[in-house]
Amino acid sequence: MVDAKEMAFRLVLAFLVGFFIGLERERRHKPAGVRTHTLVALGAALFTLIGSYGFPQREAAYLPADPTRVAAQVVTGVGFIGGGIIFKDHDHIRGLTTAASIWVTAALGTGIAAGLYLPALLGALLGYITLRLNYLLRRLGIEEAGEE
Repeated sequence: MVDAKEMAFRLVLAFLVGFFIGLERERRHKPAGVRTHTLVALGAALFTLIGSYGFPQREAAYLPADPTRVAAQVVTGVGFIGGGIIFKDHDHIRGLTTAASIWVTAALGTGIAAGLYLPALLGALLGYITLRLNYLLRRLGIEEAGEE
């Protein structure tokens, strides 16, 4: 069992990761920014902690706990949120990258809550770099790579 301080640390770390991913989206005036990404990461982390540690009576009754079910439901629920951000305007699709960033942010929150700090923080760094690719490509003099 993880103690309360460790759970609090995981929630704060998920909050911070969501905040910084959301800050990048906010600075680029995208439909989902700091608040959305922060809440998604925090919510995913909290659901993961609840699914993993919130039902000690299951262990007492010898019922196997399955925290992977929580992760699967987070993926589904966040996919629904992301779907609401994607818009089609004639032949142009908008919001796809923002929807994907929300999905990744949920995965980061889930990973952090599960105690997978290194993979989650590496995922956050790689996600941030991915969101900045168009900027980096322009700086290198390469044609912008599409969407958003």
